[in-house]
Amino acid sequence: MTSASRMPRGRMGRLRLRHSLEVADRGAELLDRKLRILREEHTRLLRAADAGARSWAEALRRAELWLTRAVLLGGERPLDAAAADVGRAEVTVAQATTMGVRHPSAVGCVVPDRPATAAAPGNTALVHAETAYRQALRAAAEYTALRAAADLIGAEAQRTRRRVRALRHHWIPRLEAALTQVGQALEQDEHEDAVRRRWAARTRSEQE
Repeated sequence: MTSASRMPRGRMGRLRLRHSLEVADRGAELLDRKLRILREEHTRLLRAADAGARSWAEALRRAELWLTRAVLLGGERPLDAAAADVGRAEVTVAQATTMGVRHPSAVGCVVPDRPATAAAPGNTALVHAETAYRQALRAAAEYTALRAAADLIGAEAQRTRRRVRALRHHWIPRLEAALTQVGQALEQDEHEDAVRRRWAARTRSEQE
């Protein structure tokens, strides 16, 4: 609660408190709106991330299945040779901003094609395994971006919720209580002033 030494006094103090209360109310309303938007976006991203996780798991399962078949058919030597001919993947992440929060919005994943001079894979299963691992890599990149976006939006939603709670449960009640006290003090001062004026008027009348 505002201390007595810092309590604004008189009509100007009441006007200041009313203005502060209006500002706090508007701020809480804006934060409530922001919180609703963040929560909706967070829910959407969580669902998309869950779907992305399932897609990644399924793509990885297919890739590992084809890899097992390739090793059973040709051993590990063709696998080592095929892996040596594949370049590094390049992942790019586009950014977006939601209610002031910058987060990943889209991801691109490019795996270089096998060089024309490279030897052909040792068996068909190895070709399928390479294709499947490319798909799994893209799925992993998409899931990671969605998960990161969900975490960032979720963290901002938590911060906003704490700010709304601080306004609704602490700052606004303090302002309301202070405004009530100032109003009561002002009414008391006005009442005492009226009493003094009546007393002064009666005294003058008696002296005349």
